[in-house]
Amino acid sequence: MPHLVSSFLRSSTGSIPHIKAVSRSRNTSRSNSRSASRNTSPHASDSEDRHAVKMPDLAEAIKKHHRLSLHFGRSASKERQHQHVPYSPVVIDWSVESPPVVFHGNTEESTGALVSGQLFLDVKEELVDVESFTASLSLVITHKRPFQNNCSDCQTQTTQLERLNLLAHPVPLRKGKHQFPFSILLPGHLPASMDTPVVSIAYVLNAEAQFLAAPTTAEGTSAISTSKFQRVIDVKRTLPEPLYPHNSVRVFPPTNIKAAASYVSVIHPTANNKMTLKLDGLMTHNERVKTVDLWKLKKLTWKLEETVKTVAPACERHNPGLAESANKGLPRSETRVIGEKTLHEGWKSDYTGVDGIVDMEFDFCVNQLKPHSDVLKYACDTKTEDGTEVTHSLLLELVVSKEYAQEGKTHMSHQTGTGRILRMHFAVVLTDNGGLSVSWDNEAPPVYQDVPPSPPEYAQDELPIEYDDLEELVAARNTAPNSRRGSQDL
Repeated sequence: MPHLVSSFLRSSTGSIPHIKAVSRSRNTSRSNSRSASRNTSPHASDSEDRHAVKMPDLAEAIKKHHRLSLHFGRSASKERQHQHVPYSPVVIDWSVESPPVVFHGNTEESTGALVSGQLFLDVKEELVDVESFTASLSLVITHKRPFQNNCSDCQTQTTQLERLNLLAHPVPLRKGKHQFPFSILLPGHLPASMDTPVVSIAYVLNAEAQFLAAPTTAEGTSAISTSKFQRVIDVKRTLPEPLYPHNSVRVFPPTNIKAAASYVSVIHPTANNKMTLKLDGLMTHNERVKTVDLWKLKKLTWKLEETVKTVAPACERHNPGLAESANKGLPRSETRVIGEKTLHEGWKSDYTGVDGIVDMEFDFCVNQLKPHSDVLKYACDTKTEDGTEVTHSLLLELVVSKEYAQEGKTHMSHQTGTGRILRMHFAVVLTDNGGLSVSWDNEAPPVYQDVPPSPPEYAQDELPIEYDDLEELVAARNTAPNSRRGSQDL
């Protein structure tokens, strides 16, 4: 039977009728050989038939099942999804009320981000005694190439940032949803969430509720049950854009070609970032033979590269007794391309002047997606205290071809067979777009320290004027000096 399955898998590229024909021919040849053996040695055939095990025919199996499914992982995952979830009288849920968690500014200037919301205890029974309800926010760093393989301590480091005790003492809760507000301030020096081939950083919120379950013994004693809850909070960092674009000039000897680039050094992964490029010095005059040499741009390729560097630390078990300076671990690095494109047109050339000029403007962005998803695969620029660093650079490759023509007839040029590749590197900073969000300390309402707690009091000689005294004031104004009255009449 194994040889039948292997033959079937090797011939799986053929059609079903072809597989059926092959199986029938093999069965026919096998039956002819068996009949011939029976004619020659009947006693041997009787003993073979007595001890033989009847194997199912592959052709019959193909008729019943038109295809052989080998999706082991998919079927297993579906079976897990259809498994029955055990009933729990207490279910934990949450609702985030704060805006997206974004660090504004670099690690030295950022004041952090505020995470606030509510945790819910959904009680399914009429009355449940809840012993405790706690929540914690942890920073989980996972090294995908750890110091020692198959070691969970070397692979994952967990740091608890905040722990909340939402219930001070055991309380009985009735059926329904019960709200427990929470608020956590994340310091600004913490790294943003990321997922790279070398290391991943995640913020995990865990909640746990302990309650007394229904009596499980004849004496009526109740055991303590636990309901758990876990969610991942996405933390981002945004950096301000500079006021002016960055300008860079490159010269490519031994030629006279000079490239001037203008771009914004802070870019966003979900936006189109522009670069303006100008090439000059593309034409050389040969006065003796009255010809000119031209460098013409044939192709431009840009690549956005991401470099991840980290240090895989060792746990106490795999690196004991060493000095603290030597307990840093092993360096890991990975470079990947998160965006690229090749352009064969889109620039303007001018070879009518003294120097040939090429002007162009193009967009570059992150255009790599995670497999089988619509999520962009990238990590923003980061530098942490434990040695993790993410940087980005924009690479340009320009292919130029040398041609010659007569003076005044540059449009009628001829190939010389000479070409060059001009390469340029530009450092860029990839950061998330903050949108309309602002730092949490700027969202707080202003506090007026100079406003007194009550209206001012009047002194005895500063009492307000009564309405009965208005007639005396009018009479006094009418008896004013004539000069003043005359000036008013004028």
